[in-house]
Amino acid sequence: MALITQSNFREPGKRYFRAFSPGDDFYEALIEMHRDLSDEQSAMANAGLILLLANHIGDIAVLREAMAIARAEVGEPSALHEATAPHPPEGGATPC
Repeated sequence: MALITQSNFREPGKRYFRAFSPGDDFYEALIEMHRDLSDEQSAMANAGLILLLANHIGDIAVLREAMAIARAEVGEPSALHEATAPHPPEGGATPC
């Protein structure tokens, strides 16, 4: 099974007037899941959701493809580090 990367949200038996509405419903439910959680609790809820959905999908090839795409979207760690690391002033001198 290939990874579906186009919008694929739906709710059986429910009719939507706009194609983006099911995605909006999912986003609203996701935000509600995080309501009143600390950052740590929110990260734990995300991890739990990922594991539940991965188990539901079950196809390791699809999961590997999804992980590769998700990782590529955040960039390489070294590139992120360079973009956020402080740089010495022009001329290479470091402040004392």
